[in-house]
Amino acid sequence: MLDRLKVILVFCALLVAVCLPAAIGWSQGGPDPKIVEGAKKEGEVIYYTTMTLDQSKTVVDRFQAKYPFIKPTLFRTGGGPLLNKIMTEVRGGRHAWDVLVGRGEMVLPLMEKKLLASYISPETKMIDSQLVDKEGYWTAYYVNTYVLGWNTKMVKKEDVPKTYEALLNPRWKGQISVDTEAYGMLQGLIGLWGKEKAVSYFKRLAALDPVPKRGNTERVQMAVAGEYPLILAYNQTIQRMTSRGAPIDWLPLEPAVVQVNPIMLASNAPHPNAARLFLDFVLSKEGAAMLSSFQRIPVRRDVDPDPPRLFRGYKYVIENPEDYAKFDETVKLYLEIFKLR
Repeated sequence: MLDRLKVILVFCALLVAVCLPAAIGWSQGGPDPKIVEGAKKEGEVIYYTTMTLDQSKTVVDRFQAKYPFIKPTLFRTGGGPLLNKIMTEVRGGRHAWDVLVGRGEMVLPLMEKKLLASYISPETKMIDSQLVDKEGYWTAYYVNTYVLGWNTKMVKKEDVPKTYEALLNPRWKGQISVDTEAYGMLQGLIGLWGKEKAVSYFKRLAALDPVPKRGNTERVQMAVAGEYPLILAYNQTIQRMTSRGAPIDWLPLEPAVVQVNPIMLASNAPHPNAARLFLDFVLSKEGAAMLSSFQRIPVRRDVDPDPPRLFRGYKYVIENPEDYAKFDETVKLYLEIFKLR
């Protein structure tokens, strides 16, 4: 009996030895003590962002509550103005920021000026590899997905186009709302299909005389009001109205194009340890849960968006930040296709 008990105990010990490292590897570990100690000495982190001010303030307040020995300084503005600010500071010999959350088109200009540091956070173990730069220059923080929405009073669910090709049915002529600046959707499909096929598709879409208008929020509100039955827009913008009981719903045309909003670390960060600690916090399970509460789409596998279908259950292709080398050409093509200038 005693020998049998010993065998059982040895088996259990081996099982723990095999399984525990894997479990630890996928769990949220504590911060690197060396980084924490360095951050204490620095005492500050400078955070530049394009995310809305109230949400960004919540993030830095939560970070400071967790690490009271670090004072976060927040600066928020739009993507273009923020990139201009950084470049102006560099020309003046200043390196003022530590961490940046911006738009995908900001990545290449910053890389070309060698303003980004390579850093792969341990938190990226819970993020799909295509959402993390292999060299560590950017990691997706949150995403936006281009989808097809429809007014549920005007279109029966069984009649909604389920594929890109089905959307080109002549019955939808003059019935589709498109964003005048959805360049990223074209960019993503060029990366997937190649330029010739993607441009051909958008030309066929333009031949249906879609209704062009800038922005997502107002267009979704107009779709709810019955101005048009179909709309190409970000899924979280539509979902906000769906969740409130508005007569609108959405589905992804697969593979759906996903726009990445990356987080980056400055190569000349004045507070490099605090910067890494802040970046790790933002990408952590706690940071992703905050995004979900903001009705944004987090990218961690262990944190669902609200509702989960915002980033679960469909195939997607990302609008890779490093594909923006030809973005000016894509913008020109998009404007020409839809005769917007």
